[in-house]
Amino acid sequence: MSYTKTVFGKMDDGTEVYRYTLKNSLGASASFTDMGAVWLTMEVPDRDGKLADVVLGVDTVEALKVNPGHMGEIVGRNANRIGDARFTLNGKTYQLATNDGKNNLHSGPDYYRLRRWNAEVEETSLGTMIVFSLFSPDGDQGYPGNADIMVSYTLTEDNALQIDYHATCDEDTVVNMTNHAYFNLAGHDSGVATDQLIWIDADHYTVTDDGSIPTGEIAPVEGTPLDFRTAKAMAGEINTDFHQVALCGGYDNNFVLNHEPGELSLAAKAYDPKSGRFMEVYTDLPGLQLYAGNSLSTKLGKNGTVYHDRGGYCFESQFFPNNLNCPGFASSVLKAGDEYNTTTIYQFGVE
Repeated sequence: MSYTKTVFGKMDDGTEVYRYTLKNSLGASASFTDMGAVWLTMEVPDRDGKLADVVLGVDTVEALKVNPGHMGEIVGRNANRIGDARFTLNGKTYQLATNDGKNNLHSGPDYYRLRRWNAEVEETSLGTMIVFSLFSPDGDQGYPGNADIMVSYTLTEDNALQIDYHATCDEDTVVNMTNHAYFNLAGHDSGVATDQLIWIDADHYTVTDDGSIPTGEIAPVEGTPLDFRTAKAMAGEINTDFHQVALCGGYDNNFVLNHEPGELSLAAKAYDPKSGRFMEVYTDLPGLQLYAGNSLSTKLGKNGTVYHDRGGYCFESQFFPNNLNCPGFASSVLKAGDEYNTTTIYQFGVE
């Protein structure tokens, strides 16, 4: 294993921002930046051994400040949506910023991508690991407590990218982090990705209102376009009039994974028939958001690439959105003194 550290750019105050690139003995590589702990690239081979970068993203600090669609970002303290941008914890109501209609999305607008994280690289039994750490003070983004946050990325010798999340806090708070990477297994610059096959191990999904806020209802996927229990291309039903898909102009839905909570298990798989590349997603979290990049279009892509809507898709591991306002959902509340630990793995290969 090896890694390189190069200058990525500078922040507004002149602080240098670095890119860290991990590489394994098979030639696969992944790169990240300490501004936001963002996942920048993932180069893996196709069935003929040809490498391609399969994650969408940006390649300048200026573009990262905007980063349409949150490409490759670590999202926290809370990923996804909170209805009415507020929640009640220990009898106190906390009001968050409204950045998605009347709701809060991804804890914005003061996103983690706008901050420089501390970075350390070390060798582990799995492969080279980079650990990003961030201090989030009491009141940050509207959440209580002083939180110490760590996110590590490990590139393994069998072409997996393992993400481990860790947090502690001196008060009861909310922690529900994810990575918002967009994948296109034909290559980040290859165009629309909806012909790639998707499989998700979920019998149910969380029903949302017209603002994409879960209501607390859990419904079966059977007989709906949300049934991915047999692999299929998103293109077949992404333009459906089925309300739970149509309200976001395509897939943007949280799936209730079938595995036991806390058990690291295979949750989803994507496959590109043209290149032969596949990606398996393992997580110990109860939910997985499939987002098909319905509003992705941007001219800020890597190497001058213009990304179009549906040019990549996300598998965001998470506690269910709006769980703080849905008593029946597993809670993302982290008690003072407890540890938040969760793992998601993206395993790449060919068939």
